[in-house]
Parts: sequence; C-alpha cells; structure tokens
Amino acid sequence: MEVYQVKVFLEVARHLSFTEASDVLNLTQPAVSAKIKSLELELGTSLFYRLGRKIQLTEVGEFLFEEGMKLVEIENLLIEKIAEIKKGKLGNLRIGSTSGISEAWLPEVIFKYSRLYTGVQVKCLEFETAELLYRAISEGQIDLGISDISFNDFSEISALPIDTIHYSLVVSDSHPLAYKKWLSLEDLKDPRWVMLPVGSPSRMILESRLIELGLEIKEFEIETVSNLDIMRTFITHGNYIAFTSEFEFNPEHQAGKLVSIPLQEFALPGDIYLIQSKRISEFTKGNVDRFAVKSRGTNPIQKFIALVQSLPIVETSPVRIRSPNLILRTANLQRPDLITLTIGIQNCTIPTVTAGLIIKQLRLLEHFLPKDGRYNSTKYDICWRDFSSGAPIVEGLHSGHLNIGILGDYPLLLSAVNREQQPFDTRLVSFISHNPNGGGNALIVPYKSDFSDIRDFKNKVIAVPFGSSAHGMVIRSLYSAELLPCVKLTALNQTSANQVFTDSCADGYAHFAPFHNIACQQGKYRYLPSDHQSALPTFHGVVVSAILADHYPEVVIAYLKALKAAQYWLSHSPESISLISNWTQIDPEIVAQFIGVQPQEQGENKFFNELAIRTDWIKSHISQLSLITGYENLGKINLNQWVQADFLQKVNV
Repeated sequence: MEVYQVKVFLEVARHLSFTEASDVLNLTQPAVSAKIKSLELELGTSLFYRLGRKIQLTEVGEFLFEEGMKLVEIENLLIEKIAEIKKGKLGNLRIGSTSGISEAWLPEVIFKYSRLYTGVQVKCLEFETAELLYRAISEGQIDLGISDISFNDFSEISALPIDTIHYSLVVSDSHPLAYKKWLSLEDLKDPRWVMLPVGSPSRMILESRLIELGLEIKEFEIETVSNLDIMRTFITHGNYIAFTSEFEFNPEHQAGKLVSIPLQEFALPGDIYLIQSKRISEFTKGNVDRFAVKSRGTNPIQKFIALVQSLPIVETSPVRIRSPNLILRTANLQRPDLITLTIGIQNCTIPTVTAGLIIKQLRLLEHFLPKDGRYNSTKYDICWRDFSSGAPIVEGLHSGHLNIGILGDYPLLLSAVNREQQPFDTRLVSFISHNPNGGGNALIVPYKSDFSDIRDFKNKVIAVPFGSSAHGMVIRSLYSAELLPCVKLTALNQTSANQVFTDSCADGYAHFAPFHNIACQQGKYRYLPSDHQSALPTFHGVVVSAILADHYPEVVIAYLKALKAAQYWLSHSPESISLISNWTQIDPEIVAQFIGVQPQEQGENKFFNELAIRTDWIKSHISQLSLITGYENLGKINLNQWVQADFLQKVNV
C-alpha cells in the first residue's frame, strides 16, 4: 500500500465522487478509478459501495478514511524533518544525563553548543537512575544521553567514551576522616554512609566493585536517601560519608565545605559516555567531522557529537575502570569453579612494584579478572607471596607452587632453563620495567674498606643473594675481570629491607635496588666504582606457568591489564611515591631514585615502565652468561617457545 494511493482514496472518500476527486488531484477520472481499484485489490476488499452514480464507504473504507490521514501526516512530518536536516535547521536537541553529570559536566558543554548553534533549542532531562536513562534512550524520549554507565549489556545501545570521571570518598571538612590522604574500603565499615537509591550510577559503580572484592554492601552501615539535596545535608550536618564522582557537590568542594579522599580501590578513572540508540548512531556514523564543528549539512545530534569530540577534555590514556552492568550479577557460588592464583612478588624491590605491590594494594587484579563466558561462575582465590629475592620465586614456578612470578633479568633466565627434575614449564609474557644503562645492581664495601676496584676482591669474599639479578651482575663482572675463579661468593640473607648486611662478614656485597642504597644511606657502606661491570640493560618481567598460559589465557591477559593500570597509576598519581614508601617502609627519597616517568629523566638508577619484551636484551644476557663455566645451560633456552608476547597484543582489546 502506497501513501499516494491513500491520498487518492482520501480525496474520493471526502467528496464521495470520483469526478470531484480527479479535479482536485489534477488526474483523469480513469486514473483515479485505477488507483482505487489497485488499492482494493491489494487490501483484498472493497472500499466503496457503488449505488448507480453514487458511492458510499464500506466499513473498511470508513476505517481507512479515519486512520489514513495519520499516515499522510506522518509523511508530511518526515518530509519536513528531512528538509530541515538537509538544511541543518532541525531546531531541537534532547539530552538526558544522570544527576552528577547534569550538575557539573554538562552545563559547560551545553553553553558552548548554544553559542555555536543559536537556532537549536536544547532540552536537558535529568534521570535519577541508570535504568530510567536507558529507557529514555531506547524509547526515543531523548536524542542523546551522557552517562558514566555504558549500558554495554544492550546491543541496541551505542556508547562512545568522551571524557573521564573520578570517584572518591566524600566527607565534610569537620569529619574525623577529613585529614586522611588515602583510604581503603576495608577501613570504612564502621562510619555511617549515605547513598542514593539502588540504580543510581555512583551506587552501581561502588556495588560492582564490592562484588569484585568479595565484599557485600550489607557489611557497611548505609542510609539511603532519594536525592542529592538530602544527601548533602546528611554529609554536612550528620557527619555521614558518601561515595560520589567528582561532579556531585562541585560547589561545596570548591568552597572547601566538602573534602574528597582517594580510595585505593578506585585509583583509576572511569569513563563518561555519550549514549545513543544504535539506529541513530548508524545514521550519524561517518557523517561527523570532529574537526569541523561548524560544518553545514549536519543535524543537531551530529553537531553535538562533533563538538564533544573536538573539546580538549578527553584524557588520552586507555586505562579505565570498567563500566558495571546495568543489572549487577554475582557469580553462581553454589558450585563455583575455583581458580587459585599464587603470585610471587618482591614488595621491596622498587623497580617491580607495578607488577606486585601496587596491583595488590589497589586491588586491580580483581577488577580485570574475567567474569563472563566460561568464567561466569568462577571464583578466584588470590594469594600474594612476598619474597626478598628472585631465587625462591624461580623455585616456586618450577615446583608448581606459584602460577605467576615477578623476576629480574638473571632469575628470569633461570626460570626458563629446562631441567630433568623440573616438572613445570614457564612462559615470559611481559616486561615490567627496565634500566637501559644497566643500573639497579651494585657492589658495595664497608665504608672504611680500602678497596677501590673490583680487582681488590682477588682471593676475597663477596656476599650476594644467590639467584638474584645482582648475582648475575657480579658473575658477569668477575668473569669480565678474569677473577671469577679467585673470588668466593657466599649467600647473603636478609630479614627486612633495613637489615640486609648484618649477618655477613664478607669483604664486599653485591645487591640489587634498593638494598644497596639503603645500606649506603645509613653510612656504613660505600659504592665500589663499576668500571668493569657489564653495561647490559637491566630489566624485570612477568613469568607465568605454562599451565596457566595454556589453560587460562584470559587470566594472564587480566593480569597484564592490571599491570598496565598500575603503571598508569604510578606515572599519573602525585601521591604514588609517598604511598609506596608507606607500604614498604622505605625512605621516599630512595623510592624516588628508582622510579622514572620520562626516559629523559636524570639518574643512572632510574627504571622506566616497560611492557614490550626486548628479546635482544635477553639474548645479550644469555650470550655473556652462557660463556661462563657452569652456566652453559642458559644457552639452550628456546626463546621462540618461552617468550609469549602475543598476550600483550590482547591487553588493549
């Protein structure tokens, strides 16, 4: 049935005359009769009774006469709107958002948009819950949505990240916690909380994170209120605490009446999304020139998207917390699959903190572990084991007691050596950090020692943590100086970061960062010049069991995502040095000596974040060490089998 056929019918029905209808339509009477006949054949019924030269509407004809005008009106409206779209003059834009974003993020964007497009009337609607915003988008009540929930569960919704959003604990300036610089959710089970209703975005984000951490909302003392105004009163007058984004209560923050306290579990930013119905986004896809905000021939929706994408507000780093599902899902714990992850880390080895200590403290691994597909009923048991050096981590990987190990260059190679008594193979999946100049390991001697050169150690004793990167360094250095057979190496044991050299009576000591720095800072030791030490780059990496890599590759990818997030946090958080110092009980000045952000930073001991595996560096270490008697097995490492860099390619997917 064509609209034009209906138009012809309506004219005949209005006049009850083919002749008069033909005059109005500027058609011949036979043409009008043919149109009506064709319509009746298509509908399978008569529309008119023919009584001689007069006609009357049948029952179907009466219905079509009453309802047919609606079809014509829709056609007229479509034609009108299409004309307006072509001219770029569609006059209305309806934007929906959640409360926090509508208060502090959206107004400035709307102001810029209105200044550019004065003829467009922008209507902003605020929705209390994410579900209400979703319904408004899916039912066409609004053209666009701005939200910190992506609605990624719904195939009919398109979500475009356009900016970042940060979450924190909020208290009044007089609250006992107001002086805190950093808190964990575990510390906050006693204070009274105030929250918006279930379904509000900030509450969804908090509850989703609690599920990841194995915590329940009922463990906290919570009072639910209906809106931000009441919430504000509870915080300022009742000393309640709240979890909010940076946009809620923005005026109070600027006035100093409310204080934001970072939470360990929310160290990463989230995304703000521009939400559309897919049927709208497919129309606008390809038609938006992000650099041509004022271009003609685009409608208000396209212009708004172009404006948002052109604003210098989008943070470039891809590291974000994931948007929660609209409907929170808990794992089926009746008969869960249990995956135990035992991870060997070195908390006090500062160049490796992003792969162990930071991931653990910020609870990043729990956030990135897979929970969908074959993991939808999986429960994870994460066990972090802290070691003072790499040797016991290598042993743990070989025995199967560890799934993941964090190792420096020499023990990294030892973990790859295949031995008959070694039941478990390993895989190198990522680097962690590197020092291109070979810094991080050092030889030190008692402050009053007269040693000034490595040759002074002939027939003497050097204490070193066996199986450590310092062990590899001192072996290469002694071999290069042709002293290896003439120097006795003895095991150096340590009980803490500040008590390393107390039990040994060696003539000198070889150790890795930061332990030699701590000893020298205390004034009892000094550095030996390192002219004869190898200049090979120093690096650290993530080694996993072959079983984990082969059977649970998604878990390995999740760990690498957590590592990337930890590196981002370390590089972008001003408080990172002081927090690492608190966690390790190591002087912040020493911590800062080993953490580099930009490669051009000064300091021979600086280590820089690195994920990509440098096989050329690995080969350089192997080529030097495998020449030494007793270390020939290192030359048999099959790098093609051991190195699995393909995991890194999936980290950003």
